[in-house]
Amino acid sequence: MLELALLLLVIAVIAALLGFGGIAGTAAAGAQLIFVIFLVLFIGALVLGSRVVT
Repeated sequence: MLELALLLLVIAVIAALLGFGGIAGTAAAGAQLIFVIFLVLFIGALVLGSRVVT
């Protein structure tokens, strides 16, 4: 049981270092950029895919 508590403490410390160090903000900005790119590609595929090619 003590080993599990120590493991969770180590995980919490690592998460705190990443969160307080600014890496989380950078990752969130990158995720937003990728989301917007794929959203534009998805809408483009819907528009271009709905046209009938004859």
